[in-house]
Amino acid sequence: MFITLEGTEGSGKTSQLLPLVEFLRNKGYTVYMTREPGGTSIGEQVREILSNFENTEMHPRTETLLFQAARAQFVEQVIRPRLAEGAIVISDRYVDSTLAYQGYGHKQNLKEIKALVNYAAEGLMPDLTIFFNISVETGLERKKNGDERNRLDAYPVEFHQRVHKGYLELIKLEPSRWTILDANQDKDVVQENLRTIILKNLQEK
Repeated sequence: MFITLEGTEGSGKTSQLLPLVEFLRNKGYTVYMTREPGGTSIGEQVREILSNFENTEMHPRTETLLFQAARAQFVEQVIRPRLAEGAIVISDRYVDSTLAYQGYGHKQNLKEIKALVNYAAEGLMPDLTIFFNISVETGLERKKNGDERNRLDAYPVEFHQRVHKGYLELIKLEPSRWTILDANQDKDVVQENLRTIILKNLQEK
């Protein structure tokens, strides 16, 4: 099963991933944890370029293409082999991030973005995507106090509001794949709800 966690900046999905994976492994599941962009040596190098605050002149098209370059390697080197081995793959971000950020956020042509995403991922989509829903303002405030700030955090709040709205539009298009998780709650409550969602879906599979 291929599971992805999505959300706007500061939604808390990254900090929730490791305790989730440890919980599932203790339940006897074989779980592979990864992230985008990254997950491979090549992908991590691309991540450094994308995250670097010095790259303020980066054009949205350049940003979009770099994400797809990392993703193509990620799918071939990591996701498909792990799924073929029978593992549960859980990724912090995947294709929906591109549609939300580079598509809706940057207001680029969604049809063209979808074609690029499909090419990079070879059509591989998650079985389940969990959206960590939080207000943009709360998320950005959290991110200010965090350690891993990146170049995308510096975009104006209007950009992040478009991203949030974009995620909600994506959920409307494929409601059966998505589950919305209230990320405004205490982190322990969020983790408990996350575990419940995952276990329910694993049992149904």
